[in-house]
Amino acid sequence: MNNLTKSKRFPNLTPVRFILALLVVIYHIAQFSENRDFPFYNDLAIFHKGTEAVYMFFSLSGFLIIKQLYDEKNNTNSIHLKSFYLRRILRIFPLYYLVVIIGFLYYYLVLPFFGFEFENNYDLLSGILLSITFFPNIFSTYSPGGILEILWSIGIEEQFYLFIAPLFLLLPLKRMVLFLGGFTAIYFIVYFSKYIDFLKTYNMLFFYFSFGGICSILLSQNFVKAFIKKFRYLFLLIFIAYFTTAIFSNNLNIIYYNLFSLILFGLTISALTIKPIKILQNKTMDYLGKISYGIYMYHAITMQLVGFIYLKVISKFGFHNTFDVIILNLTIIVLTILISHFSFKYYESYFLNIKRKASIKR
Repeated sequence: MNNLTKSKRFPNLTPVRFILALLVVIYHIAQFSENRDFPFYNDLAIFHKGTEAVYMFFSLSGFLIIKQLYDEKNNTNSIHLKSFYLRRILRIFPLYYLVVIIGFLYYYLVLPFFGFEFENNYDLLSGILLSITFFPNIFSTYSPGGILEILWSIGIEEQFYLFIAPLFLLLPLKRMVLFLGGFTAIYFIVYFSKYIDFLKTYNMLFFYFSFGGICSILLSQNFVKAFIKKFRYLFLLIFIAYFTTAIFSNNLNIIYYNLFSLILFGLTISALTIKPIKILQNKTMDYLGKISYGIYMYHAITMQLVGFIYLKVISKFGFHNTFDVIILNLTIIVLTILISHFSFKYYESYFLNIKRKASIKR
């Protein structure tokens, strides 16, 4: 859930990252509140689109990173794997491991200190090993708590790039689209087959990344760009309906819904790159998109903090449920953005500067 520097060459994509992160946040706020018997609101379809927003993050990540790999191969006839993985490490690892540490401390020390019981149905050493080796998608099946569970998507992303970058090094440039197309089709079929259940159990949704990559490569072809441009508004309209209604989720089974989502996300991301959209082109939206990785990573921690405050203070005032819902949502969203801002400025930027220097040196 990153790739910020590469999205600068495309309009609209950075602000869209914030919108997707916000969909995840409001989805989890409603879940968090309902599970704790706090007042909540999720009557509109848009409050149920957090999972789909993560899937679109996968498509967007594949679109940007695979385009980066393709361009490097095209320009140098090679892939510098050391530099590629160093960039991934400097962008992903610092915040990821910080949240891992906070998560384990919270569930094993903070909650017991305040007298709250939390049932851990896993071995601590196994949980730590799965987390630090980037298999949080396996760890999340043990329901280790929201702070640690949200890390599953980061694990999926890193697992995909662990094998896709070396393959790009080995593959001829002219075979890349064919390989990605074959991989997407075969993997999609295998994923939803009844024979390899662990792919679904651990949410290894690699086909979103690979199809996003196909779209980014094909977009350099004039006839593809002309097609996307011709139907641009149609794709964007369907995309808006997808996230604001339940039309598609209610009328498609899980296989066709994922297939539809896969194609829609690739086409929508491509359509977004064609021309800047005025409402998205401002410094605020761009900055919120830049810190969207932090928004995603910190929002579960913020919910826990605000939950404590609500339980101990706000709920005592006896406000109307509607007012409580507004307070909870706004407080969590605003506080998450503030924490993400300070993290980006004073923590993540240190590693990002190293990343930039390394890129310039190379």
